[in-house]
Amino acid sequence: QVQLVESGGGLVQPGGSLRLSCSAPGSIFSRNDMSWVRQAPGKGLEWVSYITIRGDGRHYADSVKGRFTISRDNARNTLYLQMNSLKPEDTAVYYCATGRGTYGIRGQGTQVTVSS
Repeated sequence: QVQLVESGGGLVQPGGSLRLSCSAPGSIFSRNDMSWVRQAPGKGLEWVSYITIRGDGRHYADSVKGRFTISRDNARNTLYLQMNSLKPEDTAVYYCATGRGTYGIRGQGTQVTVSS
């Protein structure tokens, strides 16, 4: 069973920052583009960002463009999401996933709550 493990979530005030991490088995990580997706309370999965296998291509949803940065460390089999200027509407469970959308293998998620 493939296991992706997210970490780094928490409670942060509006305007604050968080850095999410996701570790994955090397056999999976090295062969896949990777994404971050999120699910807000009462809503469906929303794609946030993806990064290509070698890290030379990055794409973002309009809602996070300019505030979030996706990156990966292929030596450590780890995916990151740097989130700055956080807004209450960013509150969600964040998942890392294989592939470029919401349909890949996902981890258990990490909760991000943006509130004063």
